[in-house]
Amino acid sequence: MSLLSSLKPKAGSTHYSKRIGRGIGSGMGGTSTKGHKGQLARTGGTVRRGFEGGQTPLSRRLPKFGFTNVDFATNYQIVNLSDLSKVKGDVDAASLHQAGLVTKGSKVKVLAKGEVKKAVSVKVHFISAKAKEAIEKAGGKVEIIAPKATYKRASK
Repeated sequence: MSLLSSLKPKAGSTHYSKRIGRGIGSGMGGTSTKGHKGQLARTGGTVRRGFEGGQTPLSRRLPKFGFTNVDFATNYQIVNLSDLSKVKGDVDAASLHQAGLVTKGSKVKVLAKGEVKKAVSVKVHFISAKAKEAIEKAGGKVEIIAPKATYKRASK
């Protein structure tokens, strides 16, 4: 019968930790494995990540370029050909939302995963070439919703 107080780690699974600063006979007396003087030998002497001793850090020496403004990214919600069978009637963003495939008011992209069993009329924002080909081959019709025009401020 084993008690919690008698539990021990498996033989050979542990190792003695270094006993630093416990005299010369430990092999780690004197400087306590920290070397002679310097910032890292002192109490609390740490150096922040990326610090190179006052030299200009690598992150500031390398050139910076490029910027992607995520505010203007177009995010499409993906619908596969196999999902189109879940929609009754014509397929558009509203009917896909009603079927629980996309969120309300989202832009929809149809991809060619799966197959179309019946002829369907699809009206979406974007469609892959293979998906369009598969729908038209099944006797269906594809209509792309044109993006709304963006207006630029007139320059003086």
